[in-house]
Amino acid sequence: MIPAKDALFEQLTRLFAPMECPPKPAEAAAQPAASTVVAAPAPVEPEAPCKKVSFAAKGYDLDLTVPPERILEAVGILDQHGFTIDYLSGVDWPEQIQLEVVYDFIHFEGPLHVVVRTRLPRDNPEIASISAVFSGANWHERETAEFYGIKFIGHPNLIHLILPDDMVGYPLRKDFKFHA
Repeated sequence: MIPAKDALFEQLTRLFAPMECPPKPAEAAAQPAASTVVAAPAPVEPEAPCKKVSFAAKGYDLDLTVPPERILEAVGILDQHGFTIDYLSGVDWPEQIQLEVVYDFIHFEGPLHVVVRTRLPRDNPEIASISAVFSGANWHERETAEFYGIKFIGHPNLIHLILPDDMVGYPLRKDFKFHA
């Protein structure tokens, strides 16, 4: 059964409350001089957790952002609607001191594409493995762990896939320096 884009959007919007966007650490660190009068910062509007986007512009139809502790709930909903995982990967945001995991799902009968994003602290990036829900995530989680240092809790075999076992560091983090 092909899920309707609007119905799926409504379900995800109801289940996942808007998330407040904290100020970026670089903005918070930029303190004015003591003699400068500064207005109070504007309140931060909560960000909508689910957005409809143009497939022609972005390559997907829905963009869902969830807190890491709710990733299994989000992917479970997509599984119930007949989606399959297309890929997952990481993104390094060193200025925000965060890593992001990006999951891409496809429903072949639609076709309908959904991206699910979550942010993790860069110093302790841990998230539940989705490999029990989508077995196709197994390889992708291993590769993401290897290249970004994200630990997927509950993964059945989180060992190196491509890099040597004695590799030091995470090559896709923006501050990675290769040492020969």
